[in-house]
Amino acid sequence: MLVPEIKIEKAATILKLLGDKTRLTMIKMLDSHDYCVCEFVEIFKVSQPAISQHLRKLKDVGLVRETRKGQWIIYSLNKGSDDFLFVQNLIDHLPNQDFKLQELEEQGLRISCE
Repeated sequence: MLVPEIKIEKAATILKLLGDKTRLTMIKMLDSHDYCVCEFVEIFKVSQPAISQHLRKLKDVGLVRETRKGQWIIYSLNKGSDDFLFVQNLIDHLPNQDFKLQELEEQGLRISCE
């Protein structure tokens, strides 16, 4: 399988963004589920504007996409991105983060953004 080449500048930008623990965790979480900002607020215990800034940065480089459902915006990993394979190789080595969503559900804090 031929792996697409990524420019050094783009790789450096992506690695810099993923050097932040919150953004790296978000990317790993988005690999298996879509999330609303409000869910990330509960999981990371930070403000909505801070979460939105993290997601904006990931969206600006094309790693994350958003879908509007009424007044809610749902975020997902952009697996169609030219740089997805580069990121996938990184996140494949990270531990599963599904327990964070399960903890939200157990605490009755899973928010339905429908």
